[in-house]
Amino acid sequence: MNRVVVIGNGPVGQTAALLLARWGVATVVLDQRPVRDRVGSKAICQQRDVLDVWDAVDAGARIAAEGVTWTTARTFHRGAELFSHTFVDAGRSPFPPFVNISQSRIEEILDECIGAQPLIEVRWGRRVTSLLQDADGVVLACDDGTQVQASFVVACTGARCDELRAQLGISFDGHSFDDRFLICDIRADLPEWATERHFHFDPAWNPGRQVLLHPCPDSTFRIDWQLPSDYDLDVDENSGALHRRIRAVIGDRPYEVLWKSVYRFQSRCVDRMRVGRVLLAGDAAHLVSPFGARGLNSGVADAENAAWKIAFVVQGWAPVDLLESYHHERHAAARENLEITTATMDFLTPRSAAQVAHRHHVLSRAGHDPAARALVDSGRLAEPFWYVDSPLTTPSPARPFIGRPPRGTVPPAGPGILVPDAPVLVRGDEGSGTRIHARRFRQLAREGLLLLVAPGADAAAAKAATQGAEAPVRVLELAAIDQTGALGAALDARPGDVWMVRPDAHVAAVLEHPTSAIIQTALHRALATTDREEDDHGVLPTVR
Repeated sequence: MNRVVVIGNGPVGQTAALLLARWGVATVVLDQRPVRDRVGSKAICQQRDVLDVWDAVDAGARIAAEGVTWTTARTFHRGAELFSHTFVDAGRSPFPPFVNISQSRIEEILDECIGAQPLIEVRWGRRVTSLLQDADGVVLACDDGTQVQASFVVACTGARCDELRAQLGISFDGHSFDDRFLICDIRADLPEWATERHFHFDPAWNPGRQVLLHPCPDSTFRIDWQLPSDYDLDVDENSGALHRRIRAVIGDRPYEVLWKSVYRFQSRCVDRMRVGRVLLAGDAAHLVSPFGARGLNSGVADAENAAWKIAFVVQGWAPVDLLESYHHERHAAARENLEITTATMDFLTPRSAAQVAHRHHVLSRAGHDPAARALVDSGRLAEPFWYVDSPLTTPSPARPFIGRPPRGTVPPAGPGILVPDAPVLVRGDEGSGTRIHARRFRQLAREGLLLLVAPGADAAAAKAATQGAEAPVRVLELAAIDQTGALGAALDARPGDVWMVRPDAHVAAVLEHPTSAIIQTALHRALATTDREEDDHGVLPTVR
């Protein structure tokens, strides 16, 4: 049974199913809802590298085209602008840094992609009530009395899956924040705000707290107010206070409320993201505050990481041990997101006298002191996690990881880092001859394992290292595909380099003048095929 079950048909589950199908793996998607519910904006801010993931399933360009592009984030304190930040790209990505588009619309686009994919079957109205797994597979029981068999399961059930987490024997530790947050999606004519994100600390119209304004498609805007824990939306509406809140932000202009909601968010993370043949992804595995747009964006990264690894195991290209690296990599990513968003919340809602004093000191200086601006924390926006400490990554002494870079930038390309993008030219067979195709480097990277050979390196040794490999491995020479020099410059490729890139476009190794044996060793490491003792988590437990 090589079929995979995805539990949850939200954007994380949809992405996992589409990526599995891209690798030729059949998928059944189970969702307890009777039909798709299209409500409100929900997650709206989609990061460039996530658009790139969706591009692999023919959705990225559509999502980017329909969404609102913004490259500038402005930050205010008590009505005065403190600073603005413009995002840059290392390479030549076709996608903007961030695109605002509602989660509901993304789900519709991904539904269309799934409808065109015969390897995916969606079953609505199926709530999974139990899981039973052993060394051969997983049996899932649903509340309608049916059972589904699978080789592996990706649980993308969202935050409210305590029963499933309990069955798997994993914890979901963390805490909730007291303050409430009011979201309003409005339609209004506000051309001056159409391409910028605005964050307001302590504005006169929400004293002591924050307001966030995001542009969305079709002249719509999302406004988030931070409010006290006893806030009551019904009281606000009946008294006219909601109307006054909106007027205070947009002025005396016509508007229409499209959707509104009040929520309280949590910061939580499971202790395990892999239990045997079950992988947890998205909100089922981790919850973070919304400041920084790290929820859905990190969930899509979970889906991509899980999909290529499950596919490689199912297709017989890698051992089941490869799946343990899913937990190692994505749990580390979740912990970093918790660390970053917790620091943001400590700044937004200080919980001690020292934090209050620090916030006041930083905001009062930030208008005139550039050094203080770096300390203003309205949310470090979503960015890829870098797998520099992954068991799949071969470190390079010549390219050490220098730590988290300044806000809005990426580290230099190297082991564990998501490769920069650039245009490339690739020869492809067509009929009786060959034709040159204009592609993007990340598109090539996501077709399997890739060995990129810089001038001065031994291309024959790279090709010899791939002989007999079961996994799809491609060898390309940098000089042949990088006609503009943009890729070499973005990589800072050096003579004699061989770059090994994983199917999720992260660098597995940068090897200097390697022999065939050295390349083979790095390949084995990238696929977890090196000999090692089985750890406790390699055992496939029975789960009831």
